[in-house]
Amino acid sequence: MYREVPSARVRGAVLWWSTSPSWTTPVRILPDGCMDLIWSQRHGLLVAGPDTTAQVGTASPGERYVGLRFPPGTGPAVFGLPAYELRDRRVPLTALWSEGRTRELDERAAYADRPERLLESVAAARLGEAGGPDPVARPLVARLDAGGEVARAAADLGLGPRQLHRRSLALFGYGPKTLARILRMQRALSLLRTGVPAADAAARTGYADQPHLSREIRALTGLPPRTLLTTTP
Repeated sequence: MYREVPSARVRGAVLWWSTSPSWTTPVRILPDGCMDLIWSQRHGLLVAGPDTTAQVGTASPGERYVGLRFPPGTGPAVFGLPAYELRDRRVPLTALWSEGRTRELDERAAYADRPERLLESVAAARLGEAGGPDPVARPLVARLDAGGEVARAAADLGLGPRQLHRRSLALFGYGPKTLARILRMQRALSLLRTGVPAADAAARTGYADQPHLSREIRALTGLPPRTLLTTTP
């Protein structure tokens, strides 16, 4: 029902496909620091902003989606506005770009055999026009994803704490500490999904102990780890 592959045209991005089952079902999207450009069979082109906590919605039976998920910090260069304006939001692309242009893209996607190619083409063109994403994004994410401290990351990048916070709001939708929490949770979930015991996953990802890991997962996703792992791919 869901699959994904690395994008061949947008660095660090992921193409994904999802088809809802034949019955109405709740869908839980976990925060990951990313923004998505999505084509929905029913709703056309949509933009998913960066989430601070899990977003829970209901998918229509048989609904088909094709999406392009940008790495943290890349979405603002594609969509042309700071990430904090889209934080915890899902909006039609017409809310960001001209209606005429969006209508044309919607029609092309609806009749395309492979709408993912259109998403990649649009994103690559926008990134080219913008000169690429903010160069701070990639090294900052790399440092935080490796478990580095926010203060050390700021110093390494030659930024003061306030500068880093402003850049992070624009790039990710929230401050660097929130981004670090989300990235760490995702690292821990990746380990748990491979069968690593919770206590080991907590130690390997920098949590004080297993209860600390459980509290963070619940705070960011709304579910305890065991329930989350059995209900979310």
